[in-house]
Amino acid sequence: MATNLVNLEAVGKVYGTRALLDGVSLGVSEGDRIGVVGRNGDGKTTLVRILAKLEPADDGRVTHAGGLRLGVLTQHDSLDPAATVRHEVIGDMADHEWAGNARIRDILTGLFGGLDLPGFPQGLDTVIGPLSGGERRRIALAKLLIAEQDLIVLDEPTNHLDVEGIAWLAGHLRTRRSALVCVTHDRWFLDQVCTRMWDVQRGTVHEYEGGYSDYVFARAERERIAATEEAKRQNLVRKELAWLRRGAPARTSKPRFRVEAANELIADVPPPRDSAELMKFANSRLGRTVMDLEDVTVQAGPKVLLKHLTWQLGPGDRIGLAGVNGAGKTSLLRAMADAAYSGGEKQPAAGRIKVGRTVRLAYLSQEVAELDPAWRVLEAVERVRSRVDLGKGREMSASQLCERFGFGKEKQWTPVGDLSGGERRRLQLLRLLMDEPNVLFLDEPTNDLDIETLTQLEDLLDGWPGSLVVISHDRYFIERTTDRVYALLGDGTLRMLPRGLDEYLERRERLRRATTAPGAPAPGTAAAAATAPAGQTGSAGSAGSAKPAAISRAAQKELQRIERRLERIEERQAVLHAEMAEHATDFGKVAGLDAELRELAGERDELETRWLELADGD
Repeated sequence: MATNLVNLEAVGKVYGTRALLDGVSLGVSEGDRIGVVGRNGDGKTTLVRILAKLEPADDGRVTHAGGLRLGVLTQHDSLDPAATVRHEVIGDMADHEWAGNARIRDILTGLFGGLDLPGFPQGLDTVIGPLSGGERRRIALAKLLIAEQDLIVLDEPTNHLDVEGIAWLAGHLRTRRSALVCVTHDRWFLDQVCTRMWDVQRGTVHEYEGGYSDYVFARAERERIAATEEAKRQNLVRKELAWLRRGAPARTSKPRFRVEAANELIADVPPPRDSAELMKFANSRLGRTVMDLEDVTVQAGPKVLLKHLTWQLGPGDRIGLAGVNGAGKTSLLRAMADAAYSGGEKQPAAGRIKVGRTVRLAYLSQEVAELDPAWRVLEAVERVRSRVDLGKGREMSASQLCERFGFGKEKQWTPVGDLSGGERRRLQLLRLLMDEPNVLFLDEPTNDLDIETLTQLEDLLDGWPGSLVVISHDRYFIERTTDRVYALLGDGTLRMLPRGLDEYLERRERLRRATTAPGAPAPGTAAAAATAPAGQTGSAGSAGSAKPAAISRAAQKELQRIERRLERIEERQAVLHAEMAEHATDFGKVAGLDAELRELAGERDELETRWLELADGD
């Protein structure tokens, strides 16, 4: 029987006139891996701080097992700014001692990319004081993971980690024997790591078995039985259930909550997006040209990030951008945004970005735009527009959209200066959408947003008819809102990844092994060899050779032709499936449609094989 590590008995906590926790009783046992979710401000951080005895409860009792070894990662580290990374992370261990420890080597490589900490100026001997918040966060996490604990409490551990770092952390935590309590908005991470969920809502905590996907199913069933949640919340849950079942069938490995009652909730729910209808509407709003990049070079100061890039963002395209930090994701978006906002006059260092005449761009950057702190929330939105057309006959007032984004009637009269960072982020995004753009660039849109707000944003984007480019380390959000993934792999290239972020992680792992293997070529050479260019006109290597460039140019044209044909095949297959359902009793008609489907499937297989050959430079 598992030993009980922490008990909370009738715990209460009040701030001002608001009860964040009211009579909460919970327990953590050996082997538990618990994810904590809930809206911003509902008390998730307060709950885990009380659990870790970092903050006292107003009522009730918190009990720790005798001799409990507890490790806590808070949102603000307590690192000594005068100390070095070595002192904080490794402590007094000799080099041969820690370097001979496989677990320590794995942690340093997983969080920093190598034992010599390649991103730090003096490696392990770098002084902590001048480092950024993200770098300090990784150091605090490494220090925590290297120690031995019975229970680890993590508050937003994925903040400042890229896709690779998050994937590594999930794998590491799955193999640890320590119990875990984790607050995070990263739903993919919750699914990978957690076996139980705590949902903090209005002073109470609801417990669920399983990861995030199972939690969604179980919560929908609980709400169906209780029938106490308002209709809009119920609709959001139903739509997310449809996504989980239809859009990502392998996401959950625990079918016990796929009960018939939960499935009945989504029996009549359509797919998250009607792609064909949205594409048709996007074409009518945008025309044929959105943004065409021709032989573009993107720089950040003197550093060249992308070379000879030829790429096209078309009407209705929904693109996710992945890549290592510093590869140029944000710089690429900024170069495209500069061209759009200047009417095509501001161009990159080399090449040209052609912008369609009808493009109306909205760009959500990582920095929260400053607003007049004296404005009320509703006033800040209405200064952009009082009503917004969401497409397909849908229209919302500023007040309705405020409520959709978590600003209730009372909150709409709150001064902007009194909002939290997450609330300002929501307001910034809301103002962008109110301006009725037809092209949307989102750079880390999930920062500071809770899960409920994320599902509301995803629901809104489902029916948004325009071109969308998303940069995010939130795998769930990218998979949920985009149709294709492109990657910047740090070698000046942009590649389309047919298998999405899974393929990105595989390629990065192959590259890491190639550059760390004995006798491996220099990192830049290995990167060029491992990632033959696609989506661009020039090679990262052989700069003086005209022939490779010509071959690359021809290959790029064929790649684009194949991608266009694959899209048309997908559209035609959807039409054929609909016709087969309509004429199900006409066997002659169905046979003809089935024959055409088989021909299209064969053509698609051939095209995908050819695409992969070209993409790999074979």
